[in-house]
Amino acid sequence: MTGDDSLRWYDSSPKAQRGFCSNCGGNLFWRPLSGTHISIMAGTIDLPTGIRAIEHIYVGSKADYHDIEDGLPQHEEEFMDNSGELEQ
Repeated sequence: MTGDDSLRWYDSSPKAQRGFCSNCGGNLFWRPLSGTHISIMAGTIDLPTGIRAIEHIYVGSKADYHDIEDGLPQHEEEFMDNSGELEQ
């Protein structure tokens, strides 16, 4: 995707929207309705990404067969900073 002509936004919940490609249906972004940032799906970035995990969120709803054993911090739900904003 090189422009926004095929970018569409979908209200996926009362709290967030998902950005997707209207040509292929690929899930590209999400943004909270009350926030000021857009999160980019890591799988949409060309290699090499240089991305490294720093923590795990929503581990309270992970599948029972999924073990997280890398020693990184884990949060039952999303990680919020002291102001109530999602930590970026």
